[in-house]
Amino acid sequence: MTGELGGARIDVVNWRDPWHPQAGGAECYAWQMATAFARAGARVRYVTARAPGQDRAGRHDGVEVIRLGGRFTVYPRVLGWLLARRLRGDAPGLVLDCQNGIPFFTPVVLPRRVPVLCVMHHVHTAQFGVHFPAWMAWTGRLLEGPAARRVYRRHACVAVSPSTIDAMRDRLRWTGDIYLIPNGSPQPADPQPAVSAEAKRLVWVGRLVAHKRAERIVPVAERGFAIDVIGRGPAEADLTDRHENITVHGYLPGPAKTGLVGRSLLHLSTSQGEGWGLSVLEAAALGVPTVAYDVEGLRDSIRDGETGWLVKDGEELADVVERAAKELADPDRAASIAAACRAWSGLLSWPRSTERMLRLAEACLHAGSARGTRHGAWIVAAGTATMVAEGPVLDEMLNAGATVTRPATAAERLLGEPEAGS
Repeated sequence: MTGELGGARIDVVNWRDPWHPQAGGAECYAWQMATAFARAGARVRYVTARAPGQDRAGRHDGVEVIRLGGRFTVYPRVLGWLLARRLRGDAPGLVLDCQNGIPFFTPVVLPRRVPVLCVMHHVHTAQFGVHFPAWMAWTGRLLEGPAARRVYRRHACVAVSPSTIDAMRDRLRWTGDIYLIPNGSPQPADPQPAVSAEAKRLVWVGRLVAHKRAERIVPVAERGFAIDVIGRGPAEADLTDRHENITVHGYLPGPAKTGLVGRSLLHLSTSQGEGWGLSVLEAAALGVPTVAYDVEGLRDSIRDGETGWLVKDGEELADVVERAAKELADPDRAASIAAACRAWSGLLSWPRSTERMLRLAEACLHAGSARGTRHGAWIVAAGTATMVAEGPVLDEMLNAGATVTRPATAAERLLGEPEAGS
């Protein structure tokens, strides 16, 4: 992969970096792409917010990290930084503009010839009301929808899941082509042993913030399940006192986190909605299935009844957890689900996802534009959700022997091979 981008200057702008105390899946995605660009020969700058105690600048894995501003001030600070570099003749050749609720609106200060790829994790329309007062929520929806639609109309968009694409079409009325580049999954060197059929220990992983709804695990704990919570955030103190069966560990480094998740019977996700739900794939890589609500993103990362269970409308989380635990009490069923989890996780790898992004970036750089470029990533063109090509991954997973012309399933849309070009 080295040298494919030929020394091009690429700026990745994202709300946080992986070392920020509130970093999550979006930061993992942005960093994976940034380091892949660097390995491919690009000169990469990762421009982000600065948390208290963080250095203003640094360098990691061949990527220059520049930290500007705080939670909200990072947006104008980044635009000012980009404008200053443009005036000095140091404008990037391509920008990866990661939208976490609202984008950075980088096209406003960049030369028109610079392609911008706007990365959309999930549509936040409902979540704005959870975190902010009414006037601020209204402003967020305006920026996420009509304002972003206008500013990025000449540029391409990247979505991480079929649910995100559907939400962009339905709720944001996004009309342009969208490139589908999903999250990847870490692949453990040593598969974890199967969990004992008698195990009743569960795990919840994520940031303890309002839209993750961690308090919904309390009724599960009341059914006798011990639940380990891995994560930190504003809701941490409240959750600690909710039930004796709940243990809040806060942040855990990689090996400790992996060990705790790998020994669990089930992974729980109570989120209101995700772009993807990276913790689901991280658990699946260890052979651990997930119980989650049937919401955007999570219905993409979980194959219901195969790699986990979705809580449908009218169902209670605790009831579905008990049903899943009964199924896993059968050693054969438990082994089958663990194998399916690892297989599903293995198909959605970071190398596969970063390769899609590299092909797209290379095509945009060569074309000098991101609009209408159909090379390098699987594209969901405006007005269609039909498969146009198949590859060996689809053949292996879905036993599909011919070109698919019917509407694509979520799994097919995630795993479909890139177009050859048009």
